[in-house]
Amino acid sequence: MRKKVVILSMFIVLSLCNISAQVKVAYWGTIFVDSAIIRASDPSAFQKITPAGRGERRTYDRRINGWNTINAYLYRIDWSDGLVTEAQVNPEFGDSLAPLEAEKYAIQVGRIPACLRKDIRYLWIHQGKYPFGGGNHAIMIHTGQSAEYERTGILEETLVHEATHTSLDDQFARNTDWLAAQKADVNFISTYAKDNPIREDLAETFLMWLATRQQPRRISQQTYEKISAYIPNRLIFLDKQNLPMSPVNMHK
Repeated sequence: MRKKVVILSMFIVLSLCNISAQVKVAYWGTIFVDSAIIRASDPSAFQKITPAGRGERRTYDRRINGWNTINAYLYRIDWSDGLVTEAQVNPEFGDSLAPLEAEKYAIQVGRIPACLRKDIRYLWIHQGKYPFGGGNHAIMIHTGQSAEYERTGILEETLVHEATHTSLDDQFARNTDWLAAQKADVNFISTYAKDNPIREDLAETFLMWLATRQQPRRISQQTYEKISAYIPNRLIFLDKQNLPMSPVNMHK
């Protein structure tokens, strides 16, 4: 009996290893795949920004890894497609820099599709070199990290990733059809997605869907074919959602 148990245990371990070996990943993280998917020269849905004084706002700040109430500089951002967002700028920027930071990121966020801006009620803008964040109806921006993203040309791609968390995760990340597509594909578009299949797979995938479906001329044929081969069912799932994409110009 003991020998049978040992053999069965070995079989289970080998089977799990075989399943794991069959799961392939295309990239480490998709924001690094191509910096031209959305460009700084692309049109923005930003329409106007209006100062709204100061007010106490509860924001998340990675420097303390927690929530913090600040007396923020407030700005109303109007997008050309009717969406509205409030920029909440940390008082550490002061009177002269706060409006510049608010407008800068309003323009940048305006370059991502309407489907990703629809649930962004707030932009939290802090100093510090810490990763961006999405969720809680907000995009969290640390300007020190932003400078690095801008240097490497992936600021807009990063905003797409974080805004997917904010506007699409609740709708799709646990959707049965999405999970079925994930299962049918077997593979993952990135290591980050594979290691976090519920939390990160949709955000990692959306940028690649945007690249292949909206901006295929901006990526290489090799990249296009690789994405299409690794996650065909996820791409089809997103195709079917008829997501509003303004101001992204397809195939430009």
